[in-house]
Amino acid sequence: MGKSIIATPNAPAAIGPYSQGIAAPPGLVFTAGQIPLDPATGEIVGGDIRAQTRRVIENLKAILEAGGSDLSSVVRTTVYLKDMGDFAGMNEVYAEYFRAALPARSTVEVARLPRDVRVEIDAIGITLSR
Repeated sequence: MGKSIIATPNAPAAIGPYSQGIAAPPGLVFTAGQIPLDPATGEIVGGDIRAQTRRVIENLKAILEAGGSDLSSVVRTTVYLKDMGDFAGMNEVYAEYFRAALPARSTVEVARLPRDVRVEIDAIGITLSR
């Protein structure tokens, strides 16, 4: 049993040589870092950090679901912020999506993100029992 590539039209297509996500034994789902790209238009979602974070998490949700997982099964996330001053706004939206059995998380400020967005998040989830 090897890894399998996750691909869904409900999240942005990869903009480089990587996969949207990978499902790997024993029941893990790894997402690529997601930025606030609208999968329907391929454009960056405008607005404040809240709007961008919401789009990022919706993208993560689509990839996780395509891999047999969901947000409630996420065990770890990493949040990359262009400006740590956006932490409170990002955290407010993050808390709307992650309510129970909160995943472990690291949040770091970085000098620059792809396409100069304000936030990028990646996740590791476990697959759901079927």
